Amino acid sequence: MKALEKIIGVFRKFPGVGPKQAERFALYVVRASAPEIENLVEALRAVKASVKYCPECFNYAEGGLCAVCADTSRDRAVICAVERPQDLAAIEKAKSFSGVYHVLHGAVSPAAGVLPEHIKLKELLDRVRAADGGVKELIIATNPDADGEATAMYLTRLIKPYVEKITRIAYGVPLGGDIDYMDEVTLGYALKGRIKI
Repeated sequence: MKALEKIIGVFRKFPGVGPKQAERFALYVVRASAPEIENLVEALRAVKASVKYCPECFNYAEGGLCAVCADTSRDRAVICAVERPQDLAAIEKAKSFSGVYHVLHGAVSPAAGVLPEHIKLKELLDRVRAADGGVKELIIATNPDADGEATAMYLTRLIKPYVEKITRIAYGVPLGGDIDYMDEVTLGYALKGRIKI
């Protein structure tokens, strides 16, 4: 059954989908009615045709600016740089940030062959330069791993001449967490990122 193996292979390429789940998806497609499959195919075509990058922040958008960039009440003097659109969505759910974003679409990782020119660093630099002093703070919200840290350091060196304040999101002990269950690295970052109360 080459057709079934092919669709399983397609589903296996989806992030987080293992062999069993790919097989379940494929068998669902086999059992689904023709109208259900047509709806799926049409939805895939529509999303591929209409969802593009926002020309300002590189978040996903339909028909021009994304919802955040189109919102005139946002503080454009504060930009939060994130690795992926999913990171932007997570920050938005917290409802604690009123600035705008810049989605890098990755992190610098020489070991994986991802160099600064492979992600949206130049576009962020161009955006900050075009603001001509209008950006007061850049918040770097890359992941707290080796690649995220390398990206944060590179970004800091690149943007420092153009922005008066560059900050890094804090990370460490989660709310409601027990200190005695935290690993040493997490506790170390929590102590370094402490704030005055």
